Amino acid sequence: MSTNYVLSCESTTDLTKQYFEKRDIKVICFHYSLDNVEYIDDFGETISYHDFYQAMAEGKMTKTSQISVGEFLEYFTPILESGKDILHLTLSSGISGVYNSACTAAELLKEKYPERKIYIVDSLAASSGFGLLVDKLADVRDGGATLDELHEYAEQHKLELQHWFFSTDLKYYVRGGRISKTSGFIGGILNICPVLHVDENGKLIPIEKKIGPKKAEKSLVEKMKLYAADGLDYCDKVYISCSDCYDYAEAVAKMVEEAFPKMNGKVEIFSIGTTIGAHTGPGTVALFFWGKKRAAE
Repeated sequence: MSTNYVLSCESTTDLTKQYFEKRDIKVICFHYSLDNVEYIDDFGETISYHDFYQAMAEGKMTKTSQISVGEFLEYFTPILESGKDILHLTLSSGISGVYNSACTAAELLKEKYPERKIYIVDSLAASSGFGLLVDKLADVRDGGATLDELHEYAEQHKLELQHWFFSTDLKYYVRGGRISKTSGFIGGILNICPVLHVDENGKLIPIEKKIGPKKAEKSLVEKMKLYAADGLDYCDKVYISCSDCYDYAEAVAKMVEEAFPKMNGKVEIFSIGTTIGAHTGPGTVALFFWGKKRAAE
């Protein structure tokens, strides 16, 4: 349906270009570099996800760069000039500084276009969890919500989005300084898969360690049983994202579908994009669903 505002987000939602076109959602892209060559995080169009993760596995170095204030100005301006307002969601401020860049651009544009509204929402989410939040907002928008109503909904419900994930290769966490070389070495020998979640501040927090991916897969499903809205009667959507390890993702999806027969459709599996994947590396699986509000344990 037609509205007088635009729903907008970033490529770090880790959905697909086709999805955003179908749902009429605008997207601005992050950047990444592979062995010092810069690319746009364009949903695997320039470099396929498989080739990207293969390059990482072969030892090529990756870096990411957030969207600048100038890029946001160029992105937002045509929307405002067309007479539409904006609700833009950013990658979690607990992971990136992009929220600050978007807010700075919005304040500058409000001076130039005082008749327009620009809401910047810190999603406190990442990857396809960020995507699941945007999907819900698109549903609320299509249900006839005004810009102010949609903004209020986003702020009230964003912490109900649950993220649970595990990684099978610790060397990328060592490279990024998240764990020590010693811990990474020992973890590799013992086949340890850390299970993490995103907390109420939008930060990645390790929760437990599992030996091998099969136990880690089961742990994600157990977390969903514990935290999902309405427990085993969960009836909303479920997304999974993974970094070039579809067998693991499909195993988790099968267990979720068996445990939650009332869920809305099948589990949808996406690729972890190049921005998030540059930090996790291949071998990561993330499970996203609606549930209990994230709060300090």
